[in-house]
Amino acid sequence: MTTVYIISAPSGSGKSTLVNEVLKIVPGLEFSISYTTRHPRGSEKNGREYFFVPREEFEKMTQEDEFLEHAKVFGNYYGTARRFLREAEQTGQDLLLDIDVQGAEQIKRKLPDAVSIFVLPPDRNRLEERLRKRGQDAEDVIQRRLATAAREIENYSKYDYILVNDRLEESIEALKAILLAERRKRLGVQPSAEDTDMAVAERCRLRNVRERVQPILASFVTTAAPGGR
Repeated sequence: MTTVYIISAPSGSGKSTLVNEVLKIVPGLEFSISYTTRHPRGSEKNGREYFFVPREEFEKMTQEDEFLEHAKVFGNYYGTARRFLREAEQTGQDLLLDIDVQGAEQIKRKLPDAVSIFVLPPDRNRLEERLRKRGQDAEDVIQRRLATAAREIENYSKYDYILVNDRLEESIEALKAILLAERRKRLGVQPSAEDTDMAVAERCRLRNVRERVQPILASFVTTAAPGGR
């Protein structure tokens, strides 16, 4: 049975890096590349970061119910095609979805057994530092992303697991542990004393990280903004 994993995070939290790294080390895992009507940024290539399509094509796919989830964000459309789930089911692979809070809510309504993971930055200052180091956005865009992050992280309690991306190597190992622990649970494998993945994953469960999350939430302004992807 295919397990669907949802991973969400504010822009600049390091989600893409985590996903790219975990895809290299977790076997049997497929990645769903989203469709979007926005233009490529920097070195982005069609079919790698996104499928970049004209608005007319996206709207046609929407009308034909080809998306598991879709949303309009900052004037552009984003969506996850159903075909990725069908292909994963046919090949016996698990599926990883890199989507925002809006999309995650849609997926959970349609696939309530999906495993959801929210990636948090260590605090607002570190997130701002990461956004500036990327060198991709103007000042107004950076401020908008920070305001959006403040709104998005308020949804953390809707997710099964919370991963604070402080140290990259540790975060990669934690994400790997979550994926493997959930896979074993779905297969009915009982945890053992030697199963470090189960232990690491358990530490990331929502109920076990609430106290750690509070200072991170407090570091963000409460200004709300439209969602971003």
